[in-house]
Amino acid sequence: MDLDSDGVEQLVGELRRSHPRIAVATVVRGDTATAGGGVPAGADFEIGSVSKGITGLLYVDACDRGEVRPSTALGELLPLGNCPAARLTLSSISTHSSGLPRLPKTDTWKRSYNLWRHGRNPYGEDLAELFAQAQTVRLKTPRPRYSNLGFELLGHAVASAAGLTFKDLVAARLSAPLGLTATYVPTTESALGPDALTGTNRKGRNQDPWVGEALGPAGGIRSTITDMATLAGALLDGSAPGISALDPVANFAGPAARIGAAWLTVEAKGRTVTWHNGATGGFSSWMGLDREAGTAAVMLSATTGSLDRHGFRLLAELPSNP
Repeated sequence: MDLDSDGVEQLVGELRRSHPRIAVATVVRGDTATAGGGVPAGADFEIGSVSKGITGLLYVDACDRGEVRPSTALGELLPLGNCPAARLTLSSISTHSSGLPRLPKTDTWKRSYNLWRHGRNPYGEDLAELFAQAQTVRLKTPRPRYSNLGFELLGHAVASAAGLTFKDLVAARLSAPLGLTATYVPTTESALGPDALTGTNRKGRNQDPWVGEALGPAGGIRSTITDMATLAGALLDGSAPGISALDPVANFAGPAARIGAAWLTVEAKGRTVTWHNGATGGFSSWMGLDREAGTAAVMLSATTGSLDRHGFRLLAELPSNP
């Protein structure tokens, strides 16, 4: 069935059992609707790894501008010396196939424990610390392997090519052109906006905000449901920068899931869905597009817990005929 506005409100009510503070948006052929529960208008969420999707757009946009090439190596743009990571291409990183691990091994257990036990931010490195990690990391066999480290490096490399910080790159090439007034990259807690929510885990315990200079491209962007709906609309109508980042170029999890520049494409309930999700210590996010039908769905929650099943369900119930 096609989902109307009452159906979206009903879905929000259902979701609030596990996600008490949540906002949802749908885009149907240019018409946008939003609904929320437990959050004020303009609530500012961590979007987690949906940030990688934005980084993918900015990487492809930089290629379109001639600032970088898919074959450009990290070491041409970042001060990595002669380490193995310096020779990795931007293209391989953008499809999670570079051989970089998910995270550097530096204090991994300690970080995980402090997140689980105390709700602390496991990230927070500055760029010098990020580059030092990259210089010591051991590469694995190149194959599809999700890497937060890789997208941190990719985003800062693209920003370096533009002569900007990643924070300013997002502002200049995404937020300003698309009119995203509340999409930004806080590098410290003091940089959080006035409407920034505090995320919670499933037990309702407050979690530290995930901020840090290095983190931005992989999971440090914050936004509102209104801005994310605007971005989804721009992805559907092709006005977003680097739009071909959505086009799959390689297998990711076998032929069932293909990947562009961060964005995954799968077949779900008879539809071709392009999507990305996100999770931080206290937030969850999901964005999915049916490009053929001209529809999209976005979910932002200030509680941990996967939104994938709900996001695919919502998108499947939007009109399917273009």
